[in-house]
Amino acid sequence: MRQIALSTVAAAALLLSACATREVDYQGEGDGFVGAGVRVQATLETPSVGTGGGEDAADDPAVWMGERPVVVMGIQTPGFVAGTDKKAGLYIYGFDGAVLQFMPEGLLNNVDAVDLSVSGRSQVVLGASDRTPGREGVSLYLFDPAGTGQNGVRPWGAIRTDVVEPYGFCFGRIGDEVHAILVGHEGEVRQFVLSADAAGQPVSREVRRFEIGSISEGCAADEATDALYLAEENVGVWRYGLAPASGDARTLIQGIETDKLVADAEGLTIIADGEARYLIGSSQGDSAFPVWRIDGAAPVYVGRFVVEDGVVDGVTGTDGLAALGGRVSDAFPEGLVVVQDDVNDVGTQNFKYIDWRVIKTALGID
Repeated sequence: MRQIALSTVAAAALLLSACATREVDYQGEGDGFVGAGVRVQATLETPSVGTGGGEDAADDPAVWMGERPVVVMGIQTPGFVAGTDKKAGLYIYGFDGAVLQFMPEGLLNNVDAVDLSVSGRSQVVLGASDRTPGREGVSLYLFDPAGTGQNGVRPWGAIRTDVVEPYGFCFGRIGDEVHAILVGHEGEVRQFVLSADAAGQPVSREVRRFEIGSISEGCAADEATDALYLAEENVGVWRYGLAPASGDARTLIQGIETDKLVADAEGLTIIADGEARYLIGSSQGDSAFPVWRIDGAAPVYVGRFVVEDGVVDGVTGTDGLAALGGRVSDAFPEGLVVVQDDVNDVGTQNFKYIDWRVIKTALGID
């Protein structure tokens, strides 16, 4: 596992902060403003992140679960949550919130996970948008579900691009193909097909590029409806086609609007609940989460929720979020939603785990 000196990470973070001059926050991260929405509570939380970073560190999670329990660094678990510390690297958490692994991998912003055939068997690939100077693009990591002992996530390779500041990232599937979608800070989109060669090394080819128009980050793909959802922070949530041939045609499913989506529009995730599928967004400006049902002809707005104080503290100013439907553990028998918390009550930022049943009940979803 390669190591990155913390002094190098800190210097790179200063460089990037100096470059990102066009970004505008409306309510602003860290203000703690909470808008309208049904109230829910988180079940548990991870420890604070911030190895080598400052207060603004945690950014985006991803949730993965296998068909059977796996071993991560000597601990048996049904799956894991990956979470970025955008000033230091990548965390791997259990479904109880405990840290299973930390990789000092530099300035990783958004992360996602997908199953991919590598070396003749299904393995887990994690992709993370990487802003580390000299490594701009998507850094790739591999986890072998068949591994034992000190089996963990390990570096696998990279997709290097011409995007100056990689920001958002998500995987999508089109049939048997795995697509990696990178969103640049200024709205540049690069879409790649990702595979592994005979030697088990990553191979990528660009299949589409287009411009969203301004600062963008949130990214979620829905193969079933050939949809790619992208959040333009000060404009709203767009629906593009997932297939490369669809080009840059798009529909605005939700513009910036009080009590629905307040700038910045940040993370996006999709959760399957039986035959139904829902898109969850982050209304960062008022610390709320709008929800749309997306398995019909067009997305339908369901409502929104906020996460208040309970067993753990509430959630404000979320950047990234991720979700997984179906049974995850005894604590999350119908699904898990993981959100970044900008203002944590103890230490630096962290991630909160929310029971999908609680959200469904609050929103009146059958």
